[in-house]
Amino acid sequence: MKMFRSRSWFGGGWGRPKNPHSLEHLKYLYNVLSRNQTVSEHNRELLVETLRSIAEILIWGDQNDSSVFDFFLEKNMLSFFLRIMRQRSGGSNYVCVQLLQTLNILFENIRNETSLYYLLSNNHVNSIIVHKFDFSNEEVMAYYISFLKTLSLKLNAHTIHFFYNEHTNDFPLYTEAIKFFNHPETMVRIAVRTLTLNVYKVDDASMLAFIRDRTAAPYFSNIAWFIGKHIQELDMCVRNEADHHSQNRLADLVAEHLDHLHYINDILCLNITDLNHVLTDHLLHKLLIPLYIYSLASHRRKSSLPEGVNQAVAKILSKTLSRPDSPRLQDPLSGRVSCVVALFLLSQVFLILSHSPLVQSLAWIILKTDSTVLDKGVNKLLEHYESEKKLLEDSMNNEASAVNFTSKEALLEDLRNITDEEKEKLAKNPSENVAMHKPFLETVYSALDCSENDYGALFALCLLYAMANNKGITSDVIEQVLKPKKSFMSKCSSKDIKYSYNVYLVEKLLLIISLACQPTCRIRLVTLEISLKLLLHLVICDGKNILLEPHRAVIETAKSQSMTLLRNFYKSEEIFLDMFEHEYCDMSKSSLNVEWLCMDSAILLPPAGTPLTGIDFIKRLPCGESEKARRAIRLYFLMRNTVLTLSGEMETQLPLTNPQSCVQIEQALDLSISHNSDLIACTVLYKDGMKMRRFLVIDVLQLILVEPDNKRLGWGVAKLVGFLQDIEVTGDKDDSRCLHITIHRPISGATTNRVPLLSAKFLFDDNIRCMAAKQRLTKGRLKARQKKMQHIARLLEIPGQSGPPSPAFTGQGLYTCRATGRNLRENRQLFTASRAPGFAAPKRESSPGVLHRADESRRHRDGDSPHRLSNLRKELNPSPSSNNVKKETRSREASSSRTKSREGSPKMPRPRSEEIPLELIKKASHSIIDMAPKINILPRPQSAKTESEPCASGLINDNAQSKESGVLKETTTISEETSFIGDRQSDKKSEEREAV
Repeated sequence: MKMFRSRSWFGGGWGRPKNPHSLEHLKYLYNVLSRNQTVSEHNRELLVETLRSIAEILIWGDQNDSSVFDFFLEKNMLSFFLRIMRQRSGGSNYVCVQLLQTLNILFENIRNETSLYYLLSNNHVNSIIVHKFDFSNEEVMAYYISFLKTLSLKLNAHTIHFFYNEHTNDFPLYTEAIKFFNHPETMVRIAVRTLTLNVYKVDDASMLAFIRDRTAAPYFSNIAWFIGKHIQELDMCVRNEADHHSQNRLADLVAEHLDHLHYINDILCLNITDLNHVLTDHLLHKLLIPLYIYSLASHRRKSSLPEGVNQAVAKILSKTLSRPDSPRLQDPLSGRVSCVVALFLLSQVFLILSHSPLVQSLAWIILKTDSTVLDKGVNKLLEHYESEKKLLEDSMNNEASAVNFTSKEALLEDLRNITDEEKEKLAKNPSENVAMHKPFLETVYSALDCSENDYGALFALCLLYAMANNKGITSDVIEQVLKPKKSFMSKCSSKDIKYSYNVYLVEKLLLIISLACQPTCRIRLVTLEISLKLLLHLVICDGKNILLEPHRAVIETAKSQSMTLLRNFYKSEEIFLDMFEHEYCDMSKSSLNVEWLCMDSAILLPPAGTPLTGIDFIKRLPCGESEKARRAIRLYFLMRNTVLTLSGEMETQLPLTNPQSCVQIEQALDLSISHNSDLIACTVLYKDGMKMRRFLVIDVLQLILVEPDNKRLGWGVAKLVGFLQDIEVTGDKDDSRCLHITIHRPISGATTNRVPLLSAKFLFDDNIRCMAAKQRLTKGRLKARQKKMQHIARLLEIPGQSGPPSPAFTGQGLYTCRATGRNLRENRQLFTASRAPGFAAPKRESSPGVLHRADESRRHRDGDSPHRLSNLRKELNPSPSSNNVKKETRSREASSSRTKSREGSPKMPRPRSEEIPLELIKKASHSIIDMAPKINILPRPQSAKTESEPCASGLINDNAQSKESGVLKETTTISEETSFIGDRQSDKKSEEREAV
């Protein structure tokens, strides 16, 4: 009977409603909770399922039936939840996990504000928040903090009063959450930060006053203490991970510090004046100045190393003692961190935080703090800054504009009375003495020393760059130090402006740049790039280059050194060209982002010289000849870009290939103007079995697969385009008519695995065309790469390489000058004769053993030429070898006059082989071939002719006249497969050709 009652009431289906989403089902679940208010091992599974079903019904009722919430509130079902939580019986934690999950799902999915107010109307939610859960259970902790974060997302001006009790000054949602700010679990810490930001965003004066008066000081003080402890941990990790064995722990610590800074910046960006004042005060007094900034001056103390200690012992002792006058690791017991870590962390501070009162005071202390105030402590240092700031504001407010102009005019009058040398010296004095008696700035400048390596210089450069580009720092703080200074020479005109900059810092940067261009330097590319960025920021003002002539000469010399260094790696090998274009594409994608750079924990370790560390190439030293060549290429690009920027010029020589001037896919091509391209019909066999009939066009730079345009005569559409320099051609052992062609994608990034653009088998009509295509593709690839190498040689000013840029850069392909081609087409015939064999030439009407008309026309041409006397002598005294050649020529011409038919192209007679000997090509280069009646092809004139009906004799006379006048004309190879360009000619022109 007991078993029967248990089964029917608790788990059986006898009283359960059939519809799970109904008020009746909620009433049934209420009865289950009423009968099982005590948690035990036997009913905990039933309670978990009941709580899950209640959450599901409430979410359904929120959108469909309001009576569900009415019943839930009427029966005060949240009180059951509290009773279950407060029990310490077995299985209570198991049920608490489901209960917290149920509450989290419930509050996360409720959309009706009325339903939300019903749930929050009694104080049960706050009672659940303050309940003492067993947080040693990870699941309980995870669901609890997730529940609090979900509640914070529901906060607004109306719901805040359900959580904050103004009469009792009680805010459990906030006060309980901030206790877990430094929880070991990252997810918990992130949830707490999100919750606090959601609370701060609520515009409620009494609630914000409660936070400021009751919790702000201890909470922000704890934040500063936690971050400081975290920094000490990071510093110790840098000491122990100097060998790059394990970087995961260091990366986690750096990421955590960035999270702290972004969280602080989010609070400051809310612009809550009272909170910002408290937070800034705690950060300055307890973290940023005593730990970050004072660590910069700690290396100035004398080292306790005894004299005469060798470098090996000093390296061992450097873990606990600092080296003299070197920004290296410091004694962890001194309460400071190492100088490099301090510079790195300060760089992150200025890159992330932009709250003006905070960053302004930090920048002023670093750049202008006097050594007399250094030892007086943080409070005296801040008091000195406030007094200086107040004096500056008072002087700016009290002085009248007329007095300012008078004093400026008096100063200008004094400047006019001194010599130019004195003026230059006066301009240099502020920058020369800028670091004198300024300990923090002196430390930053001393870290720029790259005589050994650039370990400390990189962090100093990052810090200077971050301060120079921080929007919260006014110009009066960084002017003349990190920003050019403008002085107006006249009050009436703004044209007379005198510019000056920090000469001392610029000379430091120029020294780094000069050292980086040396062959044996140990300066990484990232250090050079940020040095150039900072240099441009210092010497370009109002879009003008204000760099002094001696400094310009240093830059030009450094650029020449970079070119000299790159010349040592210039080779005719293919790998250099690919490397050159690869590095340019990689650098063109995006410039150096200093904020992203300072997020990388790898730069905190000493410079590595091997790729096995996994550090990016620009952030480590090169290893091997290949990486040294890559470094030289990038060095040249950086110096070239800097010189062009300083001179105000645009880049006109790079990249080596101009993609805008190349043929694109689906672009219509006028093939009748393709003077030099080769057209060969073929069938493309893809690996998936698909076949396509195409015409292979070999341009100066590109390989193009063309589909003839059925609507326009002589036009085609590019279906696939690839660069000749990126192709691989191999023959097929089984079929002499086939070629295996692979077209690689153009270099477009840092990836080394280039997926082929096309990898297919090309089937030609015969083995002659196959060999011709292979020869032209191979030669085209070689010529394209040679032209680019010549272009690089001109860029590097290698002796013997002069002249205009190559077509590889200018894009002087055959299909780029459309307008010129159209103009030429107006005054010339559409069809022309091929000047090389193997083209789409119609059938000759000569029979074997009969002299071909082309030979007869050649004799007529020779007779009319200026060399006709020598030609007659040759005919009178023919040599045996020449007779053999003529016989062989005639036999080949006769054998090649057979007619064939191919699929997918006009049925035209077959041309001869393209692999005919070159001497025969030269002999018949200007011959007129007798064609079939429908199509007659004549040599294409290289310029527009005035004759309306040109003939062979006219063309020959033109050539003779051009030779007699001394004018040389280039002859180019004409398109091979032109059989699809035209189908017919007028009868009148056909008769004229026959007459000739």
